[in-house]
Amino acid sequence: MMNLLFCGNDKVFDGILTCALSIFKRSRNDEPVTIYLYTMDLTALKPNYTPITEEMASFLEGVAREYNSESRVILVDVGEYYRAEFAGCPNESAYCSPYTLIRLFADLVPGMPDKLLYLDADLLFNRDIHLLYDIDVEGYEYAAARDHYGKYLIHPNYVNAGVLLFNLKYMKETNLLGKARDWIRKKKLVFADQSAIIRSTTQKKMLPQKFNDQKFLHKHTVVRHFSKRLFWLPYPHTDNVKQWQVTRVHKIFRYFCFDDILFDYLYLRKKFDAESKNK
Repeated sequence: MMNLLFCGNDKVFDGILTCALSIFKRSRNDEPVTIYLYTMDLTALKPNYTPITEEMASFLEGVAREYNSESRVILVDVGEYYRAEFAGCPNESAYCSPYTLIRLFADLVPGMPDKLLYLDADLLFNRDIHLLYDIDVEGYEYAAARDHYGKYLIHPNYVNAGVLLFNLKYMKETNLLGKARDWIRKKKLVFADQSAIIRSTTQKKMLPQKFNDQKFLHKHTVVRHFSKRLFWLPYPHTDNVKQWQVTRVHKIFRYFCFDDILFDYLYLRKKFDAESKNK
């Protein structure tokens, strides 16, 4: 059983669906997957901070079970933890949203597995997930790849926290997430949870860039991370092209190798919308 973690509000549904499809389509299907979805209702803070719904979770589980009947999706409301730990904290207005902080509750949520792969929603797998998930993290708190820009601008081993292979058992022993929550509560950090995790790390395993390619897609790329990046032409600028923006993926990146994933996504998204409308 592989155990995956996604976090966010209902706006990440498209990202989770496309990422999950890429895992199923690029990997051997002989192993079930448990997908944990951490979410919460923060509409008191901002009206569009609405949680991932039971309907979305059920639909994702139906998709997952088409590839392995034992796969499941578990929706976890972490609002209670958030209100107790982070309400009114300096990082509540994080660079993305407060939802970036909630993976820091993985050691508090009961029943979480010892090994857990955290994934941002703006990812696609280009190769078999087992190449990443089966990496041995014994003696390490987590495994991660370098941040494409941070390794030049901050530190050669500065990691990107969009792909983290957690050894949750060891993280509990070192209290990494507890220390990270302390940082979030007491100090405004440039990259919020990512900064807090890095500052709290005792022992991490460095992975090759192919496990979190944030700028390029190579034949050997395992995970393509569609994060904000710098473009030089036709003039220097940044853009944030996401994988579910199919036309932009074609036009800007000239990627067509993901079309089997993205065309299935478009069909399934229309199916979900139609089912929701008829309820």
